[in-house]
Amino acid sequence: MYPKISDYLYIQIASSDAEEAEIEYKSRIAETEDHAFLIEIPIQEKGGRLKKLFMGDELSVYFVSEGGIKNYFYTHVIGFKEDVIRMIRINKPAEESIFKVQRRSFLRVNAELELAAKSENGIRFLVRTDDVGGGGTSFLTDSNIKLEVGLKLSCWLLVPYRNGSNEHVFFEGEVVRIKPLESGKNLAMLKFSSISDGERQKIIRFCFERQFDFRNR
Repeated sequence: MYPKISDYLYIQIASSDAEEAEIEYKSRIAETEDHAFLIEIPIQEKGGRLKKLFMGDELSVYFVSEGGIKNYFYTHVIGFKEDVIRMIRINKPAEESIFKVQRRSFLRVNAELELAAKSENGIRFLVRTDDVGGGGTSFLTDSNIKLEVGLKLSCWLLVPYRNGSNEHVFFEGEVVRIKPLESGKNLAMLKFSSISDGERQKIIRFCFERQFDFRNR
């Protein structure tokens, strides 16, 4: 399902500047064409700064549909139109390339990310994740790291993005399952017990980028 005229789009712009790449802008669809959306000049909600876009700029976009579902897609600037207001023409993605993220259901992707953890009894360890999503993660541990179901962990996850930037995401998690593997390692499954919306969005953005890359291989 595509967004409609007057729907709001929430936009991040691909940039080698990590700080700029994190800024979210808001725009509105003014017109639609067969292969494009015409949008108003994006504005930064905090501070009201307008963002000038250029031909070829790559954009990460989402819009919210009924039920609070976020719909993510990638696009790029393909032109401009001067009317009563200046509009930016962005490429309309293939409908099947739009990823839907349910409010209470999060996309999970296989990913080996660096995870630093500290248990409630003060034990610290560094592991690699097996998968990650907006609701939790799983990771591999050696048998000498003693974990048990219900254990609370404070965690820092290193999240890389397509533009080369990295984010450290902090959250608190709870071990919900431990699965022994034939290799002698354990697979620990962790749910987020406390994570801010902003930190969760960083993980969802990574999952979206990874899923997008998988689909385009």
